[in-house]
Amino acid sequence: MSTTATETLSVVVEREMSFPPEKLWRALTQPHLIEEWLMKNDFKPVVGHSFNLRGDWGGVLDCEVLAVEPNRTLSYTWNFAHDDAAFNLTSVVTFTLTPTSTGTHLRMEQSGFRPDQKQAFGGAKHGWQQFFTKLDEMLARAD
Repeated sequence: MSTTATETLSVVVEREMSFPPEKLWRALTQPHLIEEWLMKNDFKPVVGHSFNLRGDWGGVLDCEVLAVEPNRTLSYTWNFAHDDAAFNLTSVVTFTLTPTSTGTHLRMEQSGFRPDQKQAFGGAKHGWQQFFTKLDEMLARAD
């Protein structure tokens, strides 16, 4: 008996940030701040809100807010329509903020990469590291 593989992969990035959850939350939910570290957007922290992320590389991601728990959890779809199945991505990004004694533990998981999407998966692993570096730099400037 053969089974069809439906297993998906996730990119997980975790960082200890020396900023309170409220400050990180603003950076994750205010469009002008999101643009500074991630991409141009028309985001609103409202469940069901559809929005786009527009990359410098010319791509447009179609997104929808799935969960909003202020200063704790933010989740949205991160979909990229592409003719090449290896890049045609349907995924979910979830940010989890956990207060610590020195700031916030920030966890980001992007789930939904199929095993045949190795290049997209690798690109996301690299891309999120860059996004988080820009986020940290932006938050440090805002102090």
